[in-house]
Amino acid sequence: MAVKRKNRIPETSPEAINENLGKRVKKLRNDRGWSLEELATASGVSRSMLSEIEREKANPTLTVTFRIARAFGLTLQELIESAETSASKIQVIRASDRAQVYRSDKHCEIRTLSPLNLEKDVEFYQLTLKPSGALRSQAHFEGTREFLTVQEGSVRIESGSDQDELIKGDSGTYRADVAHAIINTSASESIVFLVVIYR
Repeated sequence: MAVKRKNRIPETSPEAINENLGKRVKKLRNDRGWSLEELATASGVSRSMLSEIEREKANPTLTVTFRIARAFGLTLQELIESAETSASKIQVIRASDRAQVYRSDKHCEIRTLSPLNLEKDVEFYQLTLKPSGALRSQAHFEGTREFLTVQEGSVRIESGSDQDELIKGDSGTYRADVAHAIINTSASESIVFLVVIYR
């Protein structure tokens, strides 16, 4: 069956910017596991406005867009530029860029090694798990898998009812469309590199 294609809207048109913004905000919010209420609290933008933006029904002001960008640790340009234009550039994530760290608490620090402003099916993270620390996650989208390599220490992977132990240098892959966890089993910090693949 032939698929009816939409007429392509120029990337610089207001319609294209609003469409891209809605998709980008929803993707970034989901990446962090934030609800609309949590993003509203972080940005100072109302839940109803955020919902309208994500559904591409709103034409937000510059101030509103800036507040959303700041909540994600991005510049205004990074938030609104399209994945197509971003893909042609070299993007570097500096080790000192704290905007890439979106969780840091007594259990673990999660630092994304993927550009935050790109729509993507693959995400790359560095996890630093404190002693006895764990990262527990609910099921992601159906078909999602995670690939993990232990750089320092040792961890236990749990995926549904399955589990296994990994030490320095080990790698593992597992379903992430079920409840899953990465647990530090060493007496010191464990560092792991994590790749998430959405299907």
